[in-house]
Amino acid sequence: MKKKVFSGVQPSGIPTIGNYIGAMKNFVTLQDEYECTYCIVNQHAITVPQDPQELKERTRGLAALYLACGLDPKKSIIFVQSEVPAHAQAAWIVQCNTYIGELERMTQYKDKSAKQEAVTAGLLTYPPLMVADIILYHSALVPVGEDQKQHLELTRDFVQRFNNRYSKKKPLLVMPEPYIPKEGARIMSLQDPTSKMSKSDTNQKGFISMLDTPAAIRKKIKSAQTDSSGKIEYDKENKPGISNLLTIFSACTGRSIKELEIEFADSGYGAFKEQLADAVIAELEPIQNRYYELLESDELDEVLTDGAKRAAVIANETLAKMEAAMGLGR
Repeated sequence: MKKKVFSGVQPSGIPTIGNYIGAMKNFVTLQDEYECTYCIVNQHAITVPQDPQELKERTRGLAALYLACGLDPKKSIIFVQSEVPAHAQAAWIVQCNTYIGELERMTQYKDKSAKQEAVTAGLLTYPPLMVADIILYHSALVPVGEDQKQHLELTRDFVQRFNNRYSKKKPLLVMPEPYIPKEGARIMSLQDPTSKMSKSDTNQKGFISMLDTPAAIRKKIKSAQTDSSGKIEYDKENKPGISNLLTIFSACTGRSIKELEIEFADSGYGAFKEQLADAVIAELEPIQNRYYELLESDELDEVLTDGAKRAAVIANETLAKMEAAMGLGR
């Protein structure tokens, strides 16, 4: 029996090539090995103010990118979080079995609340919704970045607590493990290679959006920070800029970093960047073409409607068992 995988991405903007290499590209590989459930977690997005129309468009756009990258609705369940009410219902159960101290220790809560004058209760309690997302689908593996490991630990603590309190004889909830890719999991900013690439970066040159035009991609790579040595070699500590570019090149072509180092041993940074731009454009072009095709078709909505129905069957069953174990009902 295949292990179950769950992952969700917020529709908070157009994903970067860092999101693609670190997560979305990997989702496609995982669906051939595991039973995968992929969710557009739009309820997580509303912990901060959102423009309603923009949120709706971004939700649909992210789903289109999922499919354009190669996610297959025949292999994976792909749906929008708010279309399966069991997520919010299970989150209340999680909240009632989670302590305030645990939530206040969450790094993302501390970071975001420090930047905002008015903090919503949702900003504090959205980790229980994330826990609910994971446990409803019996997820054994959860692809996470380094910045999400803390939330998975919260999930593991909750699963252990719930099973101990309500289902000692036969554990009801599955204990999830983190799935972290060995390579390419962390793509850095093109302008500050010591910081992670982010779509919220105020410096537009720091990231490549998955929907950037070929001209924009070429321009951003050309201006990417490197160093003065001119030598193309992977040395993350002393040469973070060129090391980051080598990681991107490797991820887009499937060629090893060692192979690229040998090929470009006698090349300057200019020639290397030119070929890197070609590789990134070649990787993103078919995805972009499929994305725009999906946005104009009924296929996208049919996939999401069907995905929500399939997800609801699993989520409702898990929720019912949780409620029964806790005595919620007659």
